[in-house]
Amino acid sequence: MQLKVTARKSEPRGVISVRDRHFDCALGPAGIVRRKSEGDGGTPLATMPLLQVYFRPDHVDRPQTRLTTVPLLPNMGWCDDPASPAYNRLVHLPFGGSHERMWRDDHAYDICVVLGWNYDKPRAGDGSAIFFHLAREDYSPTEGCIAVSMDDMLAILKQCGTGSEMHTLYAD
Repeated sequence: MQLKVTARKSEPRGVISVRDRHFDCALGPAGIVRRKSEGDGGTPLATMPLLQVYFRPDHVDRPQTRLTTVPLLPNMGWCDDPASPAYNRLVHLPFGGSHERMWRDDHAYDICVVLGWNYDKPRAGDGSAIFFHLAREDYSPTEGCIAVSMDDMLAILKQCGTGSEMHTLYAD
């Protein structure tokens, strides 16, 4: 399954196209960027595989998808420390390096799909924790991730499985 994300240059909002359906999405405040670096607020211009789906079992049911699903636990985090050997990887808390908590109060990661940005062989400083997750009600910018409503996430995930990819592009 191919998910195509299009946005105008420097715009923090875009559209995800899946077959003949279109879904509004939030992006990083810098919009889609050609050169991604840690903390720049950009969503990378890239083709990224959808790797696995984390979900918060006390808030949502396991989503219907052919992707691997993993229930979140309160001690899960994601390393965003370029100096750490665990950079851009799931970590268990407490963790000594810089990280973000996956078990959040704001519901953004109630369903969170890891995208294959800088994942196979992470390069320090090239960006971490690029996820496909749930948007805030006002679709305010993410830190560089791609975010949609709960209903849209569930509809999209139903169509995804092994080999699904997200393509980010500039709109014409």
